Amino acid sequence: MPTTVKEMLAAARAAVPMIAPEEAAALIAQGKAVVVDVRDGTEVQASGKVKGARHVPRGLLEFRADPESPMHDPSFQKDKTLIVYCASGGRSALAGKTLKDMGYADVRNLGGFQDWVTSSGAVEK
Repeated sequence: MPTTVKEMLAAARAAVPMIAPEEAAALIAQGKAVVVDVRDGTEVQASGKVKGARHVPRGLLEFRADPESPMHDPSFQKDKTLIVYCASGGRSALAGKTLKDMGYADVRNLGGFQDWVTSSGAVEK
């Protein structure tokens, strides 16, 4: 049975809770979270990213998150909260579901980058 993008997004959104920018900022300030920007490089270059975020394009996520991968990014730690975001929240929902499937227990979806900017979240270019 084929799965549609709509169905995949519904499953991802059910598995990965949304987080408000203010809650994300509090977790970041406490050092309890790793923020992951899953947008393409051109998007990050054009608008910047959440201050301190790891830029990991969605296509490389599994390779960066898997401790057994030669491309592993050590900032992916299973004892931290992972906060993912993209431009509008769809790719980050799918990325969050992937991380949950990989054994990351506490994954949250910040949604779209613009939500962070609108809430006066810190940005770095």
